[in-house]
Amino acid sequence: MEKRVMTDGKRRKGLVAVAALLGGVLTLAACGDDAGGKAGAGNGHAKSQAQVDKAVAEDASDARIKITPEDGANNAGINNDVRVAVTGGKLTDVRMTAVASGAEVPGTMAADGKSWKPQGQLQRATKYAITAKAEDAKGRGATENSKLTTVSPANSFIGNFTPEDGSTVGVGMPVSIRFDKAITNKADIERRIKVSSTSGQQAVGHWFNDTRLDLRPQSYWQAGSTVTLKLDLDGVEGAPGVKGVQDKTVTFKVGRNQVSTVDTKSKKMTVTRDGKTIKTIPISAGSPENPTYNGQMVISEKFKETRMDGSTVGFKKKNGKGEYDIKDVPHAMRLSTSGTFIHGNYWGDDSVFGNVNTSHGCVGLNDKKGGDDAKQAGAWFYENSLIGDVVVVKNSPDKQIQPDNGLNGWNMTWDKWVAGSALS
Repeated sequence: MEKRVMTDGKRRKGLVAVAALLGGVLTLAACGDDAGGKAGAGNGHAKSQAQVDKAVAEDASDARIKITPEDGANNAGINNDVRVAVTGGKLTDVRMTAVASGAEVPGTMAADGKSWKPQGQLQRATKYAITAKAEDAKGRGATENSKLTTVSPANSFIGNFTPEDGSTVGVGMPVSIRFDKAITNKADIERRIKVSSTSGQQAVGHWFNDTRLDLRPQSYWQAGSTVTLKLDLDGVEGAPGVKGVQDKTVTFKVGRNQVSTVDTKSKKMTVTRDGKTIKTIPISAGSPENPTYNGQMVISEKFKETRMDGSTVGFKKKNGKGEYDIKDVPHAMRLSTSGTFIHGNYWGDDSVFGNVNTSHGCVGLNDKKGGDDAKQAGAWFYENSLIGDVVVVKNSPDKQIQPDNGLNGWNMTWDKWVAGSALS
C-alpha cells in the first residue's frame, strides 16, 4: 500500500511537469503563429494593439507644420529663406535661437496664425534651431523641430552701393554697385536689380568689370524726381556656390539741375542751374605739363578740408616724396577715382585765377586758408554743390576721362552703354 501510494504521488508530479512543459511549448507556438489558426491568446493581443494604434492615429492633430528650409540645410539665406507655416491649424509658439549663443531671434507671427518669420536679418555663418508648436480646431497639439546654418561670408556676396538711402543728389548721379566678390552670373544678378524713377526714365545697367555694375538713364535724371533702387539678391547665385544676401530698397531724391562747365582755355567756369547761368567763376586748371581731363565728371565726394599728397596719385620726386603735399586743402570735391578734384586754393596768388593754368590736373578756385570765408569762390561753389552734380571740362589739351574713372559713365555713347548690359 505505501509503495503504491508513493508511486501514484510521483506519477501525479510527473504528469504536472509534463503538462507544464507541453503548455510552454504550446504557448511558444501560439506566439509564433502568424496564421492565427488556433492561437486564440495571440490573436487577442494583436487585436488590442491594433486598436491602440488606431486610437492614437485618430487622436493625432490635424495641424501640419512646415519649416523652411528643410532640417539640416546649409547656406540658408539671411533675409527671406526662413519661414514656418502650418496647415490644418494655427501656430501657437515659434522659437528660433542661435545654437552657439542661445540668443533668441525675434519673429513676426501672421495675424491668422498660419505663418511666422524672423524679424530683420540673420547673422551669416550661424547655426540656428527652430521649435514650432501648433494646435488644430480640436485643440490637439503638434510640434516640429529643425536646424539650419546660414550662408558663410566665403559663400556669399554683397553689393556696396551709392548713393545713400534718403540722400538728395545731382542730376548726374548714377547708381553704382561694387560687389565684394566677382560675379559670373551677371544676367541673373542684373535681372534682380531694379532702378525706377517717378520721372519714368528707364535706367540700364552697364558692367565695367566682374565687380562693378552702374545703372543710369539715357540722359541726366529729371530734377525733382525720386529714384528707387531695389536689390532683390537674397539667395541668388552670383557665381558657383556664392549667393547674395541682400534684400534692400533704397530711395534717393534728385535735386535741382546744376551743370558747371569749365573752359580751360578761357579759364572760367560757368554754373548753370535749371537752364539759367547763376555764376561765372575764374579758375586755374591743369598746367600744360599736367592738363585736366576733358569730359563730363560727376561729383562723388565732398570734403570741407582734406590732405592732398602728390605721392598717392603718381606725382613723386626722386626721394619718393610727393611733388606737393598740402595738408589742409579747403572745399575739395572729387571728380575722378584717379585724383581729379575741384577744390579751393589758398596758396595761389589771386592773379592766377582766370589767367594761368597751374595745377597738377585739378580745377582750382580762389579760397582762403581754413575755408571760413563764405565770400571766396571755393566756399561758394562747395556750399552750392551736391554729390551727383555734373562738372564738364572742355578745351583741355588732355584726353577725355574714361567712363569708369569715377562715376563718369556719361562719357560713353548710349549704344555702348546698353551693350554693356548682361541683359542686352
